[in-house]
Amino acid sequence: MEQMELRTANLYDLTHTAARPLLEKTEYPWEALPKIGGFIRELGKALPPEEYEQRGDEVWVAKSAKIYPNNYIAGPAIIGPETEVRPGAFIRGNALVGAHCVVGNSTELKNVILFDNVQVPHYNYVGDSILGFKSHMGAGAVTSNVKQDKTLVTVAAGFRRVETGLKKFGAMLGDNVEVGCNSVLNPGTVIGRGSRVYPLSMVRGLVPAGMIYKRDRDMVPLK
Repeated sequence: MEQMELRTANLYDLTHTAARPLLEKTEYPWEALPKIGGFIRELGKALPPEEYEQRGDEVWVAKSAKIYPNNYIAGPAIIGPETEVRPGAFIRGNALVGAHCVVGNSTELKNVILFDNVQVPHYNYVGDSILGFKSHMGAGAVTSNVKQDKTLVTVAAGFRRVETGLKKFGAMLGDNVEVGCNSVLNPGTVIGRGSRVYPLSMVRGLVPAGMIYKRDRDMVPLK
């Protein structure tokens, strides 16, 4: 049962991302991580010029996006409509950012898909991760995307461990997930739809949908 919660279809409503053609081919969303860069390159070439402009090498920005000064965006990257990229943001490439998102001050993105209405507004690091519709990371919350021993990442789901075959894998946040301030999402974290993580938490493995994660895998259902 726990393994079912890891599947793409159970974590995300794919109508809220331009990455739908990529993600709908996956059983588990992390299967898309090695393909993000190539997908962005092909999608960028097909974007309507009346809605997007190319800024630099393989960087496409919606004309309705608000790009503040003093940030850095490396390609391949797509910044969606009505999205804000605030001062100090560092987008290192392989970043598909949806519509109505906030990429905030001192936030760093690398090899990510942000669905529409995602907010990573203050001092966040998001690497090798996928954040679902309306998910939000509080100030200072980060993903850790490489294990200290540099071995391949597995996902703990109940009593099982699911092999990913990936050395770099941060977190998969389902739709409407809230992550509290200064939390660390360890490699291979998957948080189900609508769940909440307390501030200052250290999370690893699966947090099922509709739960409140308190500490040390102490979880209670949302009321």
